[in-house]
Amino acid sequence: MKTKRGILKHSETLIIVALWLVIMAMPVLLFQRNDTINWSNVFIAWLGVLPFLLLFLVNHFLLIPFLFFKKSKSLYFLSALSLVLGFTFTTWFMEKGNTDFRPKPLPGMQQHLPPQFENQRLPDRPPHQGQQGRNPIPFPPFVNTFIVAILVIGFDAGLRMIFRWTKMEQEKTLLEKENVQNQLAFLRTQVSPHFFMNTLNNIHALIDVDTEEAKDSIIKLSKLMRHLLYESQGEKTSLKKEVEFIKSYVNLMKLRFSDKVKISVVVPDIIPEKEIPPLLFTSVIENAFKHGISYSNASFINIKISIPDNKFQLEVANSKTALNVEKDENGIGLENTRKRLELIYPGKYDFTIIDNEKDFTVKISIPL
Repeated sequence: MKTKRGILKHSETLIIVALWLVIMAMPVLLFQRNDTINWSNVFIAWLGVLPFLLLFLVNHFLLIPFLFFKKSKSLYFLSALSLVLGFTFTTWFMEKGNTDFRPKPLPGMQQHLPPQFENQRLPDRPPHQGQQGRNPIPFPPFVNTFIVAILVIGFDAGLRMIFRWTKMEQEKTLLEKENVQNQLAFLRTQVSPHFFMNTLNNIHALIDVDTEEAKDSIIKLSKLMRHLLYESQGEKTSLKKEVEFIKSYVNLMKLRFSDKVKISVVVPDIIPEKEIPPLLFTSVIENAFKHGISYSNASFINIKISIPDNKFQLEVANSKTALNVEKDENGIGLENTRKRLELIYPGKYDFTIIDNEKDFTVKISIPL
């Protein structure tokens, strides 16, 4: 982001420098005849441009930074107008003082002409032809100066506001991105301890029943923790690894349940080489095991993964019992998954909950 800010700042400087270089180069092109340049006229033109450059610098480095952006915009406009008026009349008085005004002859006095023009008559003035034949009345010189000064100030103010707005939009985008990353990191840290706690409880219950199976489960758990610690730290992880993680997690969860609990996992034979956010569906599967299992009655959990048309679809269905209809009081579950989906795929995902009397189904679809 710092690089973008530097590029933005340098772009504004380059535009301003390029503009004034073009303005200063125009007299050189205008006063060029037969591969020669009338430098005296060029210097006179540059002297005429110099006051406008000073006006631009005062507005750019003083009025806009210290009034428009920090204090009051109305105070800026009042100061800018005062600056333009003062500049206009100062320039006009200076030009008036440097102009050689010839006194007009008094009435009745003969105007002496050079000998070569004494016998020549001035061309007769064309007859009056109405309003359309009259010469237009020229504006006073200070009006042109005032208009050009307004254009200079307006261009500078507009350019500064455009670049400032662009800078604010970039900072806003950066803050939104950081906010999303922070929320995702927070939600992810909620998943890992919760999953680890459940799995340890499962292994603890298995130790007294089957020691060898408990040892194998610890090895499986170490692989899962490696996935949690390393594979899930990035923004994306391999779809194959994420599917394997789900299958391993379900296998560990099966350890603590009897044959009365029917658990099925359907996974496509071919998993494409795609990437998805890590641990995106763990909370949904945890929720199914937490609320869909009954130790006294027959219950089920069905997990189905499909990948049609460059979409990843997950369907998790579990049975409902009278003892397991309460919501997840820890706040880690469906709401966690919904928040992550909204942050990562805003407006591009499907999240459907079907809550019947005897079963509970969650369907999720995301683009790949």
